[in-house]
Amino acid sequence: MDVKLVNPFIDAFTTVLPQMGFPTPTRTGMSVKEQNAKSLGVAVIVGFTKEIRGSVVYNMTEETAKFIASTMMMGMPVAAFDEMAQSAISEMSNMLTANAATNLTALGLEVDISTPSLTVGEGCQIKISNEQYLTIMMEVSGHQVEIDVAVQ
Repeated sequence: MDVKLVNPFIDAFTTVLPQMGFPTPTRTGMSVKEQNAKSLGVAVIVGFTKEIRGSVVYNMTEETAKFIASTMMMGMPVAAFDEMAQSAISEMSNMLTANAATNLTALGLEVDISTPSLTVGEGCQIKISNEQYLTIMMEVSGHQVEIDVAVQ
């Protein structure tokens, strides 16, 4: 996988989250995985098409999702991962992927993104590639978010 196609997703994460009130996230790891991602509890899948095809999965625990939703809602407590919290996480994923698409366009690649699909449930398998994909581990205020990127 060409790193120039992955960096726009990392750059989006480290640019967009601080604009929403988070401290700057840090990358804590990176690995190559095969075909299926295992949900950590909350996973949002966004596809992209045109000159590059693939998908990105923002994968996190429910506690991390509630923390992110709370921060996005100006600190409003989020006791349950309800419809409002789910909407916030989906919107964050949409903003991150749209920013990554803009970054890819700056590289001369035309990209469209799909509507985010949110899944809830720890351990479910998400097929995001027929081959290998790259997992980038990011930390935000002590919370881990896995960004799984599969590009063809």
